[in-house]
Amino acid sequence: MGNKRSGGGLSPAQQAAKFLGVSVLAGAVLAGLALPAVGAIGLAAKGTVEQFDEIPANLKRPPLSERTTILDAKGGEIAKVYSRDRTIVDLKDISPYMQQAIIAIEDARFYEHGAIDPKGVLRALNNNAQDGGASQGASTLTQQYVKNVFVEEAFNDEKAVAEAQKKSIGRKIKELKYAIQVEKELGKKGILQNYLNITFFGQQAYGVEAASQRYFSKHAKDLKLEEAALLAGLVQSPSSYDPVNNAEVAKARRNTVLQRMADVKDITQAQADAAKKKPLGLKVSSPKNGCITAVSGAGFFCDYVREVFLNDPVFGKTREERSQRWTRGGLTIRTTLDPKAQESVQNSIKTHVYKDDPVATAVTLVQPGTGKVVAMGQSRPYGFGANDLTINLSADKAMGGSNYGFQVGSTFKPITAAAALEQGKKPYQRYSSPYDMDYPSPVSTCNGTWSNSEGSTVENEDPSEKGPYALKEALAKSINTYFVQMISDIGVCPVTEMAGKMGVHRADGKKLNQVPAITLGTDGFSPLTMANAYATFANRGVYCTPVFIESITGPGGKALEVPKSSCTRAMSEKTADTMNTLLRGVVEDGTGKKAGLENRPSAGKTGTTDERQAAWFVGYTPNLAGAVWVGGSGSKGVKMENIRIGGVFHDKVYGADTPGPIWKDAMSGALEGKPAEDFVNVPIKDPNEKPRDNDKDHGDKPGRDNGGNNGGGNPWPDITLPPDVIGGDDGFPGGNRGGTGNGGNGNGNSNGWNFP
Repeated sequence: MGNKRSGGGLSPAQQAAKFLGVSVLAGAVLAGLALPAVGAIGLAAKGTVEQFDEIPANLKRPPLSERTTILDAKGGEIAKVYSRDRTIVDLKDISPYMQQAIIAIEDARFYEHGAIDPKGVLRALNNNAQDGGASQGASTLTQQYVKNVFVEEAFNDEKAVAEAQKKSIGRKIKELKYAIQVEKELGKKGILQNYLNITFFGQQAYGVEAASQRYFSKHAKDLKLEEAALLAGLVQSPSSYDPVNNAEVAKARRNTVLQRMADVKDITQAQADAAKKKPLGLKVSSPKNGCITAVSGAGFFCDYVREVFLNDPVFGKTREERSQRWTRGGLTIRTTLDPKAQESVQNSIKTHVYKDDPVATAVTLVQPGTGKVVAMGQSRPYGFGANDLTINLSADKAMGGSNYGFQVGSTFKPITAAAALEQGKKPYQRYSSPYDMDYPSPVSTCNGTWSNSEGSTVENEDPSEKGPYALKEALAKSINTYFVQMISDIGVCPVTEMAGKMGVHRADGKKLNQVPAITLGTDGFSPLTMANAYATFANRGVYCTPVFIESITGPGGKALEVPKSSCTRAMSEKTADTMNTLLRGVVEDGTGKKAGLENRPSAGKTGTTDERQAAWFVGYTPNLAGAVWVGGSGSKGVKMENIRIGGVFHDKVYGADTPGPIWKDAMSGALEGKPAEDFVNVPIKDPNEKPRDNDKDHGDKPGRDNGGNNGGGNPWPDITLPPDVIGGDDGFPGGNRGGTGNGGNGNGNSNGWNFP
């Protein structure tokens, strides 16, 4: 062999020998490719021949990355997400002009040669021998396709991509051998179809269908001659010939392709000349990628679907495997999102909380009995603008939510009540419930006992709230001291265990705190968690894990396994029915009156945290549950006093006056047209309570605790009283009737009647 160059590399003649030697060998393997005899240099590069033989015979062609389409429960599109915007189409769905144009400009002899074009090889050899490298390829469409397969396989690995595109003899060797295989396996039409689907056309468009949509907003099968020529011209250098940013250069390149098509007799010269005179005719469609483009404010729901895919082992054993599967795309995901419910949620949010308000709101609706999440929205849109967020305020930290969730306040009290009922407490259980008190100590926990070593105290919202109270009244008025006494009585462990059975877990993934204060909602949870927990009450005590995905089909329409809801009994039907009766009272006569639905039974609970940094309403009907949170969306809390939210001024924000109306409007729209199902109500009257003698003058006895702010009511619905003794608006059953009662906690008198 000739001498090596001073730099240690092979001389141009030697490089040519290696390249041509491999080509000759490839021809021998094919027994169909004949290159001109080249004398002694033909197989001079023995090492290269051996290298060729060592290359595996089968080219692994990874599935092409495509768009994933996310649909709602009705089949409407929510969003498209992709790493590479590509839609794979059959050759019959690609314009004949496009097929002719790409062959004319990239490989005019495509149908005449095998995997390797001998004329092209000799031309490249001559040029590369002169410049001492492999700068010019003899690449056929087949070889280009093979190179694109290598690039696709490398995907987002920059080092691997660079290696796949490296201009070297070694890469050419691999291309040659695999090109031989591909020609045998796919044939010319198969190669052309695959090439047109894999090639990058610029502007984030991979494959001709995506390119056609991007530049002309039409399908590839509908491309006109001049449009096809433009796209074919992009392949050589998508950025240089970009028609969006370099119109004149792109037009010149298009005309080059048209002329080439005329030269190879695909079209006449007259057709080429006519097409050259036409404008580019662009009708550009902006890339619509990701959950940021989701309809009806469903960006956070869309993002949650992605998190489910990345976190659930049903989609792959490791997160890396699941991530690769998601990135490859090509999925059609039908979700549980109800478009009507989602629209109702967004309309309610926009009405009550503005995106530039100092606080935000998040709303989630769940279907009892199935775990299907039918709506999820928040006032801060999904995005990166000044008032946008990418944090899902409805979700746990692990699923794209806030770091700690949000304290839920009194919306945790029903969980304590349910635990107490399961422990044998009666629905008319009474506690002294003073206005303020020390935390009882010691209190049993799952780990031992809790002691009030710091002398912690608890008080009710208003000094007028003094016991004794029964459970119904304590829930209706949200009496803090009542529930502290209740959890101290039954212990913390039954309460946290009940929470676990109802799917209640901290948003940061840590265990629930084993302290009596948990009954006041001191741990941080997500709206999704609370909505789904209350759905357990609606489902008569059976908890179902939340689900977002109905079905998935992969590339080729193959059905994939998806996570299913798992349902388990959390409490007895009797306990759930009792809770439904009690919580129905909250929206009929208690703190949740502003949230009560019209023309259908509903139940729920308000919640407000310390310093009013969060306000909640969590409620449900037998067929839909929902949670609404309002508060600061950043790392620092917002004290919601003397604040304007949604254009309405509040001196103090309560769960009833902001979250309550949001919940009411969201639920009303979501349930419109659906049956108004009823709860199974249970009697909660104390059978040991002495009957009242309505012949006696009770005027000297204390007024009923919750007789109302405007007058007493009839506390004994089984006793018929004259209209003039039944108290005012906010009293017990029979309100809105006459009487002069002052009710409440005073010595209310109604024509001589005063109700304890």
